[in-house]
Amino acid sequence: MPRNGSGIMTTTRLFSFFARRSHALAAAVFGALAFAAPAAAETADLPMVGVPKNWGIGFQPSASPVKHEMVWFHNDLLMPVITVTTIFVMMLLLYVMIRFNAKANPKPSKTTHNTLLEFVWTLVPVIILVIIVVPSLKLLYLADKTADAEMTLNIKGYQWYWGYEYPDHGDIEFSSYMIPEKDLQEGQVRLLSTDNPVVLPVDTNIRLLITANDVLHSWAMPALGVKMDAVPGRMNETWTRIEKEGVYFGQCSEICGTNHAFMPIEIHAVSKEAFAKWVEKQGGKMPEKTAEAAVTDAAPTAEN
Repeated sequence: MPRNGSGIMTTTRLFSFFARRSHALAAAVFGALAFAAPAAAETADLPMVGVPKNWGIGFQPSASPVKHEMVWFHNDLLMPVITVTTIFVMMLLLYVMIRFNAKANPKPSKTTHNTLLEFVWTLVPVIILVIIVVPSLKLLYLADKTADAEMTLNIKGYQWYWGYEYPDHGDIEFSSYMIPEKDLQEGQVRLLSTDNPVVLPVDTNIRLLITANDVLHSWAMPALGVKMDAVPGRMNETWTRIEKEGVYFGQCSEICGTNHAFMPIEIHAVSKEAFAKWVEKQGGKMPEKTAEAAVTDAAPTAEN
């Protein structure tokens, strides 16, 4: 009899244990779904803007002022300079090979100096470098930071995922992991889609503060012209202003370990109205509402 009673008690305890674990697991799953649902609801119909194309050549479509300048710098300045220099050097080599080979020129010249030629081949590269360096420095200055940021996004790299925080919107905070290939749904991109995409408003100057928790990472978004190292113990700053609503993808661009290739970045750029709704659903507050609440709270004190 005692043995049977002990068996019944053990069975009851096991049942209770598994019941508690099942409830905890269900709560975690539904909590994650509830967290991810607002972002999906606000961004379900967004076009894929910043996504790699099969056999694509060149840059992704530009979607920020910095990226526009980068494309101009590459296509309209560097490419002509490189092309002209390459053609000139190739033609010069062909001329030297034909004009001064042993058969065409059996008695080579013994000239060792030519003042004009040496002056030209010293001055011309300097002029080319000056032409390149002036817009290059302007571009570096433009990409450095914005003086009139409208919001801030804190970004932290981990092995191997990204963490995000919205300090101006009630400290909304979440982690973003790559969706495994077996769990991909229609419309999601292999190795690039994440479980919790970053939601940002368009036509907004966004300060990006980037750091890392463990090793070096690099937060790179090609369509936005952003690529900033995430360094442990250091906060690097850059900025962006997204011009088009849509979905944008990036990746860690610093070899950070075994799963370096599996920590993508997914941004959903939405209208300011949709962003405000997303913030509210995440339990945060827009800065203007926070300011209004602060003024309301301070008003009775001022009257007293």
